[in-house]
Amino acid sequence: MGFFLETLIGGLMAGMLYSLIALGFVLIFKASGVFNFAQGAMVLFAALAMARFAEWLPGWTGIESRLFANVAAFVLAMVVMVVVAWLIERLCLSKLVNQEGITLLMATLGITYFLDGFGQTLFGSNIYKIDVGMPKDPVILAENVFQGGILISKEDLYAALIAAALVLVLTLFFQKTATGRALRAVADDHQAAQSIGIPLNRIWVIVWSVAGFVALVAGIIWGSKLGVQFSLSLVALKALPVVILGGLTSVPGAIIGGLIIGVGEKLSEIYIGPMLGGGIEIWFAYVLALLFLLVRPQGLFGEKIIDRV
Repeated sequence: MGFFLETLIGGLMAGMLYSLIALGFVLIFKASGVFNFAQGAMVLFAALAMARFAEWLPGWTGIESRLFANVAAFVLAMVVMVVVAWLIERLCLSKLVNQEGITLLMATLGITYFLDGFGQTLFGSNIYKIDVGMPKDPVILAENVFQGGILISKEDLYAALIAAALVLVLTLFFQKTATGRALRAVADDHQAAQSIGIPLNRIWVIVWSVAGFVALVAGIIWGSKLGVQFSLSLVALKALPVVILGGLTSVPGAIIGGLIIGVGEKLSEIYIGPMLGGGIEIWFAYVLALLFLLVRPQGLFGEKIIDRV
């Protein structure tokens, strides 16, 4: 029982990190109807900016404090992501208003490859580390209840708590603030939102900036765990099954979908993997997403689209 709970908790913590990346997809799709294939590249670009600024700042300022370097690097990286968001809206999205969905998807694919290449040019192509002080040592809980206790990674636990806090803040932002309500209005109907004076271009810049902030937090967490390398953008592909399960238009769906994927991966790898030869954790999420597409294409919490002719 202890081993099962250990696996379950590990899956829940991994699922929260998947949910964090999936939020970027959901936020942009809700506000603009664009499936942002560049979210993975944004995570990588933000992580590179954070890692390199933290490395460069002590030399620029002469201040050797790691806390100062991390805080200043976070602020600078966030500024960079806001500038990237503004340029994406100004140079790309504003030119493609009311175009077909496939056109917008191809535009985000172009943004993906541009950010990958520009990131290498600007920050270098080596493997970099992000050290924000998250503890690496595991902790053993419930030794008196289960033999051997439950082994939990402190780093994964802290990362999951940060992801959960960010999800809560974003939920309150969407529900309680005027800007959040404007974002939801744009998501429901672009033309109706414009007719009551909501500036569509400004809203798109805001939502891409929020998605950039989410990408930055996700990039810091994953960069701290895995190192900042160009395979990091592939981690975001794991968020695709999450949004398929939860629904492209649902913030709660991104959370629930991430938890389902995280727990399903860990449990299937442990209990089913030995029978199939291992490696199930790599493809489990995509098979589960395929099954959902066959049964419920809109996802658990997505809106069912009905076209009347």
